[in-house]
Amino acid sequence: MPTHEELTHERAHLANARAELGRMRERTLALDVQGGDAVSSERLAETLWRRARSLEDDPATALFFGRVDLDTDERWYIGRRHVTDDAGDPLVIDWRAPVSTTFYRASHTEPMGVRLRRRFGYDHGAISAMEDEHLLDSGEPEARSQILASEIERPRVGPMRDIVATIQPEQDALVRVDATTTVCIQGAPGTGKTAVGLHRAAWLLYAYRQRLGRSGVLVIGPNEAFLEHIGAVLPTLGEVEVRHTSIEALTASVPVRAVDATEVARLKGDARMAQVLHRAVWSHLIPPTEAMIVPRGARRWRVAAYDIAPLVDGLAGREIRYDAARQLLPQRLSHAVLVKMEALGEYPDDRVQDAIARSIPVKAYAASLWPKVEARALLHRLLSDPEVLAAASAGVLSEEEQRLLLWERPSRTAGSAKWTVADTVLLDELGDLLNRTPSLGHVVLDEAQDLSPMQLRAVGRRCSTGAATVLGDIAQGTTPWSTASWTESLAHLGKPDGVVSELRRGFRVPASVIEFAAKLLPEAAPGLAAPQSVRDNPGRLDLVSVSAGELVGSTITEVERLSSLEGSIGVIVPDARVVELSRAFTDAGLEHGTLGATHGDVDQQVDLVPATVAKGLEFDHVLVLEPAEIAAAEPDVRTGLRRLYVVLTRAVSDLTVVHALPLPEALRG
Repeated sequence: MPTHEELTHERAHLANARAELGRMRERTLALDVQGGDAVSSERLAETLWRRARSLEDDPATALFFGRVDLDTDERWYIGRRHVTDDAGDPLVIDWRAPVSTTFYRASHTEPMGVRLRRRFGYDHGAISAMEDEHLLDSGEPEARSQILASEIERPRVGPMRDIVATIQPEQDALVRVDATTTVCIQGAPGTGKTAVGLHRAAWLLYAYRQRLGRSGVLVIGPNEAFLEHIGAVLPTLGEVEVRHTSIEALTASVPVRAVDATEVARLKGDARMAQVLHRAVWSHLIPPTEAMIVPRGARRWRVAAYDIAPLVDGLAGREIRYDAARQLLPQRLSHAVLVKMEALGEYPDDRVQDAIARSIPVKAYAASLWPKVEARALLHRLLSDPEVLAAASAGVLSEEEQRLLLWERPSRTAGSAKWTVADTVLLDELGDLLNRTPSLGHVVLDEAQDLSPMQLRAVGRRCSTGAATVLGDIAQGTTPWSTASWTESLAHLGKPDGVVSELRRGFRVPASVIEFAAKLLPEAAPGLAAPQSVRDNPGRLDLVSVSAGELVGSTITEVERLSSLEGSIGVIVPDARVVELSRAFTDAGLEHGTLGATHGDVDQQVDLVPATVAKGLEFDHVLVLEPAEIAAAEPDVRTGLRRLYVVLTRAVSDLTVVHALPLPEALRG
């Protein structure tokens, strides 16, 4: 047990570290920006601004949360960022530094040279407790850290927070996988897979700053409410430049004004559509049938069609995008003219070739063979013209599938088309067939189990030269096209060599809640094992059965009861009841926010959450209204049970279920 003198010493070290962090930031802000030119000065100023942002101190948080004393007599304080004194000696080591691995992974079995590990408990930014583990003392039992347990089970209010103080060994191993490896993390609710993905992004930017700082890191989530929930994590770790987007916003190039029927959306998300679109684009090529005539000076140069055909076939056979090849064709045609000129004793140079390539006859001839294609116009023709679709999908899609794809009332132009979300993904594929999509250095993809093969291809294009961190839970798949195999998903992503790992220890959801929700798994996700809650607090589960007329009133009563407790409250209801409940809460004087797919409002203590938006969110106290109705709103039984599994596992402390309809059979008893 640390002494009072030790506690005083550690508090003094914290005060000194905070003062030095402030000095580091002031020194950065005081630097004079003097680049060689205006562009260099602007870039330098931006770099210094990012550096100053990363050095901002939040006095309400723990600057360091741990300490390791090594058997080499070295001592390191582990915290959110690196802090040094005037002489350059480290006062705090960044949690991402290699030496910090010992804090997270050392144990009595494998001490990794750690003599003592100390954890710090905090109260409003001040050290309030300390806890020591003597790892080289083989006689000391390996006890569970109470500071660690308290931090994991601390009430949650507002957006998701970082877990740098509580990262577990299996999580740390996944965070620190090298930048060239794609990692797929299958994780049950509460296992921290989202946090691992975000901390992995922060670690990659630390370990591969030069490469990834230039190429960029992108986090992709299922909706805007989810992104708002996780949006504060990376900035608190000093990473302010990572971009966040939803999967729908990723491919948004046209206004979405319609919704596909389920079977149509499933077909548009099928990987076979990539082959259909590829055919549709490259079918525009027209074989040469006439010679190309190029006047130059007093002569007219003639290149026969049979000499041009191999040039066109050569470009079409290369791994090159349609528009890139189209830009190259005039140069190839010009070169064919130069060959004729050289055969007659002339000596044209590069300037002559460029002039011929830019000439009207050559450009017109090239356009006649390789016409310009516009993605929206092409997709419009495919979905409105049966003959065009039949030609592109022959042998790929059945006649019935082709009929499903065709619009009942085709719009006159692509500009007036009522595009759907699935159409935007097809347009994204077409855009890449025409011009290569720029690749980022790394992509973190959350809730990946819900993506269609075509959506996965769209994400894969964004990291074609980089790697990805794929996060999800097959048991939480709630779309008609949700995956049943991570191997299949990684193949569609373009990362077939990705490493699949599983997190099974649950740190967020208490045992009473996860055991209740896991009753759905045998039918919702056969073959998947239930997660194992490792929390000391088993949590609380209340099932409240009422009559239909008492449903709203009982819900308000339960929310008022929960409001007296510390922590956030999520009231998860069938989507169709959101307006009704919001009005009832307002009439009852209950302040609340309402979450939606396109916006979040996580600053309220009480949030009204549509069931379809709940995925990825967490609340201290969760009240679920009418589980049977939530499940019945989905297109099939299995998807309904998976949706319900997601909804029931959002609780951090306790779960209250209010229902008038009988619970689904798996949950009864």
